[in-house]
Amino acid sequence: MARGAAFVRAGRRPKGEESRVRRSEEPVLTRTFRSFLGSPSFPVIGRRVLQAIPVLWGVTFLTFTLLNLLPGSAAQSLLGIGATKTEIAALSKRLGLDQPFFVRYGEWLGHIVTGHFGASLASGQAVSTIIDQRLPVTLELIGFAFFLALFFAIPVAVLAARWPHGIVDRVTMVISMLGLSVPAFVVGLILILIFAVHAGWFPAVGFTSLSQNVGQNLRSMVLPSVTLGFTLFATYSRVLRADILDQLSTEDYVVTAKAKGISPGRVLVRHALRNSLFGLLTLVGLNLGALVGGTVLIEQIFALPGIGQELIQAISNRDIVVVQGIVVILAVAVVLANLVTDLLYAVLDPRIRYGRPTN
Repeated sequence: MARGAAFVRAGRRPKGEESRVRRSEEPVLTRTFRSFLGSPSFPVIGRRVLQAIPVLWGVTFLTFTLLNLLPGSAAQSLLGIGATKTEIAALSKRLGLDQPFFVRYGEWLGHIVTGHFGASLASGQAVSTIIDQRLPVTLELIGFAFFLALFFAIPVAVLAARWPHGIVDRVTMVISMLGLSVPAFVVGLILILIFAVHAGWFPAVGFTSLSQNVGQNLRSMVLPSVTLGFTLFATYSRVLRADILDQLSTEDYVVTAKAKGISPGRVLVRHALRNSLFGLLTLVGLNLGALVGGTVLIEQIFALPGIGQELIQAISNRDIVVVQGIVVILAVAVVLANLVTDLLYAVLDPRIRYGRPTN
């Protein structure tokens, strides 16, 4: 205390206080970046990024290999059946398809590292432009499907767990079994028949962008999103219901809360549901990869100009450059989704830390 007073009388501050003053005078962005580097999340992100590099490389190499194992050639697919061998050879040379496998793969991978996805073999359009045009449609479809699935699954699971084997539980059990057993394309065709053909409430096919008309955009996305999200709803509602019941019957904190006189509904919502969200969060993160694959079929059924429809067209045309670009983007999206899922655990439960344990 006397030392601090001596510093004050001399017009100087203690060393710790001087460092705090310097930090407070730094720009907000600098302080935020400094705190991020010192947070437990930074090593997690670094490890995930390093782990993602071989995963992404393996995905691109496997896709490139499988496309080259398909019968026929991209030049013949582009020119059609009536093309002569001379025309096919000339186009293959012009597109660089006559080069050895590893030469073509190495050139493409080098362009990807520098941020250049190349140009479509079929149209000559830049792959990045194709992705920019198609990706927003797929992202809207996935986001809308996730929203609908979670919006209905969470309250349904809570009601089913509040009164197990009741009317709500039995009805949702039947609906969930249908959602898990009926293929998505069958659900989509049934929805088109009922709500588009007979009722006329929603369009059967087609897409209207948000910039053109918000209302028409929502109408065009309802049936595809319900089709894609129906299986998610069935899975989430049953898994969450089972986890909540397990929490209510086995955990000591539930017994303690009931002994304090807290109502059963509050125990379920404030305690059991919050802890059960961990399992649901893991399931949501793992579902993203399968959900991206499901969009390919849904976009074909409802004629949505998304990334899945473009992927099907590129595969049929043997447009390797477009397929590889789309695969890389989707793989990066799945890796980022898993990273966000890991970090959200620390948000839901501050007791979770990703640093190394201390002895």
